[in-house]
Amino acid sequence: MRKIRVLVVDDSTVIRRLLSDALTADPSIEVIGVAANGKIALAKIPQLNPDIITLDMEMPEMDGLTTLVELRKLYPKLPVIMFSTLTQRGAEATFEALARGATDYVTKPANVGSVNAAIQGVQNELIPRIKLFCNGSIPLSSKLLRPLPSNSGLRLPPSTVPPTTLAPGRIDVVVIGTSTGGPNALAAVLPKLSADFPVPILVVQHMPPIFTTHLATRLNQLSKIHVHEAVDGDSLEPGGAWIAPGNFHMTIKRAGSQLKAVLNQDPPENSCRPAVDVLFRSASQTFGGNTLGVVMTGMGQDGQRGCVSIREAGGRTLAQDQESSVVWGMPGSVVNSGCADVILPLHLIADEITRQTSSGRTSRSFEKVGS
Repeated sequence: MRKIRVLVVDDSTVIRRLLSDALTADPSIEVIGVAANGKIALAKIPQLNPDIITLDMEMPEMDGLTTLVELRKLYPKLPVIMFSTLTQRGAEATFEALARGATDYVTKPANVGSVNAAIQGVQNELIPRIKLFCNGSIPLSSKLLRPLPSNSGLRLPPSTVPPTTLAPGRIDVVVIGTSTGGPNALAAVLPKLSADFPVPILVVQHMPPIFTTHLATRLNQLSKIHVHEAVDGDSLEPGGAWIAPGNFHMTIKRAGSQLKAVLNQDPPENSCRPAVDVLFRSASQTFGGNTLGVVMTGMGQDGQRGCVSIREAGGRTLAQDQESSVVWGMPGSVVNSGCADVILPLHLIADEITRQTSSGRTSRSFEKVGS
């Protein structure tokens, strides 16, 4: 079987060696070349014909962002995984890279204690992405930029998971789960919501600390609603969205007439913290059938069991379609389990969220949730 051909681009000799050792330990992958900066990498691509590139951010002569822009002009569909530092500067550069067409990112190992631990960390994060993006079965992020037919939304028959109560006439909370491709998907949805959005929104995006802080800041700048990185005890109000911070699960509790965000560091679920299932399960327990769960692009199955909980409580669920997803793992698992009430392309999701939350309300003005 033909091996996956990887070009490693990084100015650090140590990192190039670490990546090469980590990747070639997998029998289905070969590192066919390395480059110390973007200029060298661009010259090597036509010679080596890689299937995928790992690209460092900070390099001499031509840095990662400049390289990515030039690379996308010549190779619009070649998968590129950015190799980012777990810093504020690294987070900012990563979001810029994703906006400019990077397929995904992983963070460099830091303070892991040994070379073997660093190699293991890289293997756990990088190898599954390389295999996913090179199996020929998924669309790349550039596909999200193509207009989709206006009639491409699909409404399914009732879920095979029977709700315990009939769906109510109104939604009082929206919970969203995303992973790979999620930052761009969220940027396509949240800015379309009006400033007087009538219910709180809670979001789990699989990302490490610092990155979720920057994600919230970036989305807040783009949106009419207020987007925050959640702090334990935050009051949840209409017209706001709260993003779970990296390394913390997020749940919801009632405190008298108020709703509060509650953060914890309970064990990961689906190898994730924050986990979509944790948030969705909490929302279904707190709001019952007044919950709308939305699962968008991402690897794995996080969110599927949470959607079961929402459906069993009488709530509703929405999944992004395969065509517009960078990775159809999370939404696909919801659809394949029969838990999706509606399947929609990315460009229609905000309108559907607005429609669902407007139903049963006499006006678009703020109302007390649960009133």
